Amino acid sequence: MKLLNFLLNNIRRKPMPRFTCYILPFTFYLSLCTSLAQTLSPSAKVSLITIGPGQELYSSFGHSALWISDPTLGIDRNYNYGTFDFRTGNFYLKFLRGTLPYQIAVYPLSLEFPYWQADNRRVTEQILNLSNSQKQKLYNLLETNYLPQNREYAYKFFYDNCSTRLRDMLQAACGDSLQFSKHAINGQSKSYRQWMNQYLGGKKWAQFGMNAAIGAPADALASPAQEMYLPNNLMEHLDRAKLGGKPLVQETRALFEPVMLPAPSIWQQLILDSLLMPNGVFFVLFVIVFWIQKKKPALLNSSFRFDKIFFGFVGAWGCFVLLLWVATDHGVTNWNQNLLWLMPLHLPFAFLLGKPKYQPLLRAYVNVAFVLLIGIFVIGLVGVLWKQTQWIPASSLFLLALIINRLSAVKHRLAK
Repeated sequence: MKLLNFLLNNIRRKPMPRFTCYILPFTFYLSLCTSLAQTLSPSAKVSLITIGPGQELYSSFGHSALWISDPTLGIDRNYNYGTFDFRTGNFYLKFLRGTLPYQIAVYPLSLEFPYWQADNRRVTEQILNLSNSQKQKLYNLLETNYLPQNREYAYKFFYDNCSTRLRDMLQAACGDSLQFSKHAINGQSKSYRQWMNQYLGGKKWAQFGMNAAIGAPADALASPAQEMYLPNNLMEHLDRAKLGGKPLVQETRALFEPVMLPAPSIWQQLILDSLLMPNGVFFVLFVIVFWIQKKKPALLNSSFRFDKIFFGFVGAWGCFVLLLWVATDHGVTNWNQNLLWLMPLHLPFAFLLGKPKYQPLLRAYVNVAFVLLIGIFVIGLVGVLWKQTQWIPASSLFLLALIINRLSAVKHRLAK
């Protein structure tokens, strides 16, 4: 995507001669028609290129592309379904709503490879054992999909992305002769959420935020075909796939191995992995509030100022999660059970605190919310102790405990 932005920015900044404005579109159209009409030679090669996870959040899950090369005809085309155009109208609004169109992009592999190297990401090539007719059909399908009227699609993180599109293209080109394994990787089915968390282990804040944002659809068990939404899983399934009774993968090659970075010191690891992570931050906040409440209660109880700010923040967060459900088209943010503790009603509750005429309503709200949150806390704690997948992010338990603590304090003060 950075490469695409670089090319687009340079095209915009440099004025083109008048004759180029007419020649370039014609040349592009002519080359496209030529590529569609081309018949691949017997030396053509089809490979799945798998790029390992990177350090940035957008690259946490890796990437997949299909590379078709034919040295006889000078073809070097890497098909990538993970791009979008920053010039799209209302870009950020569409991105948040899940309606931003993604598209297929095609570049020579030699042009993209240095970018992955610079990001220190593993690059693996799997040469596929396709017949000449299957290679040709795949090439034609990809080129047809690259036509301007076909190249955009509605990206869905779990269901329709850069990996699932390649899986479907291979299936379309090979038909029933391509048989994927019907067994889950490692023999144990996982939910979409479990697979996601496996790749976000080193990015605790992202893991916390994404688990709070996605709902019940993420907890469905992914079938062997569905778990191929992750690039490394697609690579694993291609290794196990059969084509006409023979292995689909002819050869696997490591094109680039990442350089091992020095491990952080014990103290750096303690700070980065504990104190600055959600568990650490929420634990410290809980301890501070609990200590103040015991040692200097006047700081918290002299007014409802702290609780107004605290419940206002939690309520605003709940409103955002609710909007992700009702006002977006991501497909996995609906039916979000986290709204049972990230209650949007905490926001009006915060505004009404300290107003005597609303005390009966506030007492009723606190009583119901207190009992509900106690139950949710127990569910979350049991999930952590028994190591079961729960929709409650494990890192939110100290925050949940703090919410319960403040509800108890407000309940006590309203009862006076």
